Amino acid sequence: MAQAPLLQLSQITLTFGGNPLFERLDLVVQPGDRVALVGRNGSGKSTLMKLMAGLVEADGGVRTLAPGTAVGYMEQDPDLTPFATLGDFAAQNLDPSEHYRIEMAAEGLDFDPDLSPARASGGERRRAALAKLLAEAPELMLLDEPTNHLDIHAIGWLEERLRETRAAYVLISHDRAFLRALSRATLWLDRGQMRRRETGFDGFEEWRDTLWAEEDDARHKLNRKIKAEARWAVEGISARRKRNQGRVRALQALRAERAGQIRRQGTAAMGFESAAPSGKLVAELEHVHKSYGDRPIVSDLSLRVMRGERVALVGPNGAGKTTLLRLITGEEDPDSGSIRRGTNLVTALFDQSRAQLDPNATLWENLTGDPLMRVPGQSDQVMVRGQPKHVVGYLKEFLFDESQARAPVRALSGGEKARLLLARIMAQPSNLLVLDEPTNDLDVETLDLLQDILSEYDGTVLLVSHDRDFIDRIASSTLVFEGEGRVTAYAGGWSDYQAQRRGLGPGPAAPAKASGQPKGAKAAEKPSRAGSRLSFTEEHRLEKLPAEIARLEAEIAKLAALLADPELFTREPVKFRKATEALTTRQGALDAAEQEWLTLAEKAEG
Repeated sequence: MAQAPLLQLSQITLTFGGNPLFERLDLVVQPGDRVALVGRNGSGKSTLMKLMAGLVEADGGVRTLAPGTAVGYMEQDPDLTPFATLGDFAAQNLDPSEHYRIEMAAEGLDFDPDLSPARASGGERRRAALAKLLAEAPELMLLDEPTNHLDIHAIGWLEERLRETRAAYVLISHDRAFLRALSRATLWLDRGQMRRRETGFDGFEEWRDTLWAEEDDARHKLNRKIKAEARWAVEGISARRKRNQGRVRALQALRAERAGQIRRQGTAAMGFESAAPSGKLVAELEHVHKSYGDRPIVSDLSLRVMRGERVALVGPNGAGKTTLLRLITGEEDPDSGSIRRGTNLVTALFDQSRAQLDPNATLWENLTGDPLMRVPGQSDQVMVRGQPKHVVGYLKEFLFDESQARAPVRALSGGEKARLLLARIMAQPSNLLVLDEPTNDLDVETLDLLQDILSEYDGTVLLVSHDRDFIDRIASSTLVFEGEGRVTAYAGGWSDYQAQRRGLGPGPAAPAKASGQPKGAKAAEKPSRAGSRLSFTEEHRLEKLPAEIARLEAEIAKLAALLADPELFTREPVKFRKATEALTTRQGALDAAEQEWLTLAEKAEG
C-alpha cells in the first residue's frame, strides 16, 4: 500500500510585484525522499521552500501536510536576539536531556555554542541554525544552501549525517558534489513550473539540456507555421473575395500561443580579458613564517607559483587561506622569510566578504563610483575593458533588470551580489585572478560559465573554495592546510589530492610533484593500475576525457543549432558574433581533446 505524502502543494500561485512567480505549481514530497531542488538564481527556490515550510502564504492553491509531521526549515538569517548564546538558540525546542545533540553538531560544524550572537559572524549564525535543525530531527528537513560558510571537512560531516538520517529532506545547493552524493530525485523549478525526475542530481544537466532542445525545436516549428499561415493570409487576398475566417482565427491563436511562452533567461555575458603577460614567475616564497599571536598560519613555507597556473587553496575555516593569498599578493608581510613577486602583475580580486560593494549604494553607484570604471564627465557610462558602456546596458549583460539599477545592493540576493562583483572585476584587464570563495550562491549555469571562462583565461588563478567539483574542474595544483602552519602541495584538484593521500598510507604526507610544490620536497608516489604505462595524472585525464568530449560535442551541437537561424545575424549581431567565436573555440578544443585521448589510449595499450 502506497504511503501518503508528507507534504503536497497543489495548484500554487504566487505573485510578487505584479509578476507571477509561480502559476498552478504542483509538488509532492514522499516519506524518505532525498530531493535536490534546482533552478536559476531568482527562479524562486528559496521562496518555494518557505512556502513548503508554511512561512509564506500563497495567493492561491493548497498546502497539505500529513498529520503529525514536523517540518524543519534551516533559516538563512535567524533572529538570535532573544538568546544569550548560539547554543541556547539551537537548543530552544529540545529537552535538556537532548542538549548533547547540539554539542555533537557544534563539533562537526565547527562553531562555539557558548558564543554570544552579538559576536557571531553570519557564517556562525547559519551553522547554529543548521545544528538546530539536525538536533530537532523533524520528519521533513528543508535545507537552503546548507554548505555555505562550511569548510570541506564540515561538508563531509554533514553529508554523513544526511546519509544516516531516515527523515525526508529537500536540498538547495550550488555544490554539485554535495547534491550528487545525497539526492535520489530532482525537482527543477524553471520559469514558474515544476518538473520532477526520479533520479539524483547526477545527469540533471543533460536532462535539462534535452528538454530545452525539445522546447527550442517546438518553438522553431511554431514560428515556421506562423510564417506559413501569415503568408497565406496576405498572399491569398487577391485570389479570394473573403478570407477563411477560421484560418485567420487559428493564426491569431498561434500568435497568442507564442506570445504566452516564457522565454528562458539567458546566461550572463561574462568574460575576463587578459592584460599583457606577467613575468614567468608570479611569486616565490622562501622559508616564510606567519603567525597571529601564538597561532601559526604558515610555517617554513617555500613555494613557487608560475604564470598560467591554477592553484587552489583548501583547508578548514580560519586555517589561513586568505592570509596566504594576501602574502602572495603583497597585501601582508611575513614575520620572517622572503617573498619575491613577478613583474608586470595586474591583479583582479574577488573578495568572499563582498567588501568591495557598498550595500547602501545602488548598483549604478557601485559601478560608476569605481575609480577604475569611471568615465570622466559621464555619469551614465562605465569603462569596460577600454570601451565606454552605458551602465544599464552593462548590468543587463549580467542579467540585471533596468529596474534594479537604482536599487540598493543590500536588496540583492547572494547570487546577484556575486554577479555584480564579477561585473566589476571583469571590466578591467588582468593577468592574476585572486578568487576567494567565488562559487557561493551562484547557480549551476553561472558556475559552468565561470568554469569555461577560467579555462580560457591566459593569466594565473589563485582560488580559495570549498566546492570540490569546482576545484576538480579548475585546479592544476592544490595547496592543503594540514594544521600547525603546515601547507602541502598536491598535483591536480581535490579528487587528485584524495587519491594521492590514499596512496601515501599512514604517516605524515609528502607533497606531490607540482610546479607549486614546496621546493626541495620529495614527490609522493602515485598509485597506478597494474600494467599501466600511464602516470596517475595521465590515468585520471584518460578517464575524464570521454565526458569532456561528450560535453564539447553537445555544446557544439547547441551552438550550431543557434547559428542555423538565418535571422540571428540581423536580429542579434552581438549574439551571432559571440556564438560564432564560441563555436570556433569549442571545435578547436574538441579536436585537441580527441587527439589527447588517442595519444593517451595508445600509450596505455603500450
